[in-house]
Amino acid sequence: PARSIVQEAFDKRSEFDPEGRVLVFEGQSVPWKDHLYTLEDGKPTVLYVLYPESTAPGAKWRIQCVPESKDSFVSRKPLPEAWRGFRDQELDGISGIEGCVFVHAAGFIGGNKTFEGVKEMAVKALA
Repeated sequence: PARSIVQEAFDKRSEFDPEGRVLVFEGQSVPWKDHLYTLEDGKPTVLYVLYPESTAPGAKWRIQCVPESKDSFVSRKPLPEAWRGFRDQELDGISGIEGCVFVHAAGFIGGNKTFEGVKEMAVKALA
């Protein structure tokens, strides 16, 4: 079922970014990397994947950078350097986005309390 969930998110990615750079898993997160690289063959490059931390109502959301390749630790587009290593209100102030939870010091993953917040993180990171 993971492949079909990734396929569905891949097909709908232009709803979140006109250039298709953001993949959103609305109900649940699944192992996505292998499937994404297969689906991308010759299609626009996805830079960020957004997903809820759990299926519980009101779950926090994550933004994860897509690695350059399946086994790479290098992100195609890391989250902004100014955000890295910050948390909570301090990160809210730096990013100008409410509800931030964290951005990892390496810039490959971050979190927000809401989908709207994590989506705004993606929009600002793409700018």
